[in-house]
Amino acid sequence: QLQRDLEEVKELLTKATRKRVRDVLEAEKHRLEMEIKNQPPPKPKDAAEEEKSSLGGYTVKINNYGWDQSDKFVKIYISLNGVQKLPAENVQVNFTERSFDLLVKNLNGKNYTMTFNNLLKPISVEGSSKKIKTDTVLVMCKKKREEKWDCLTQVEKESKEKEKAAYDTTDPSEGLMNILKKMYAEGDDEMKRTINKAWVESREKQYKGDIPMDI
Repeated sequence: QLQRDLEEVKELLTKATRKRVRDVLEAEKHRLEMEIKNQPPPKPKDAAEEEKSSLGGYTVKINNYGWDQSDKFVKIYISLNGVQKLPAENVQVNFTERSFDLLVKNLNGKNYTMTFNNLLKPISVEGSSKKIKTDTVLVMCKKKREEKWDCLTQVEKESKEKEKAAYDTTDPSEGLMNILKKMYAEGDDEMKRTINKAWVESREKQYKGDIPMDI
């Protein structure tokens, strides 16, 4: 899916002529390339098929979590009722230097997954681990460097920086343009079509003289 998005952005870049539109597309292209680069490697087909067939039930994607950090660890807390009753092998966490994915199998007839790609900073695969507590899975990501993380992922950091830049500007029109760029970069196809249409209509009104010009 990410690769298809990237190909479409590249195609749009070849057609874009306006600098602002190209800037938006270049930013989105860079973000997608970083996300693809930091994805965990695909599992061998046989192993993936075997795991899939062993799951049974249906799989739920986990979106809610809490996190904090110490000097040495980033800790992610995932609430799952009754998880402590499962066999240890039913709770699996795979780590790479910039990602981890959690799989909880056959908890009350369902499977649960959570994936974090593009972690803000590198982690030690060997030093990272999981702990099962009452109704909670604790994922312990060992920091390679003992430094504070402002957020969990690179994407979150970029999003915060874009928002800050949009609201910190002293030029109101520039601030509006930054907000539109953010909406365009993160929006779906419908949002992008709406922004493009509004931009074109605005330019057409200016050319037709519907918008008064300063004399």
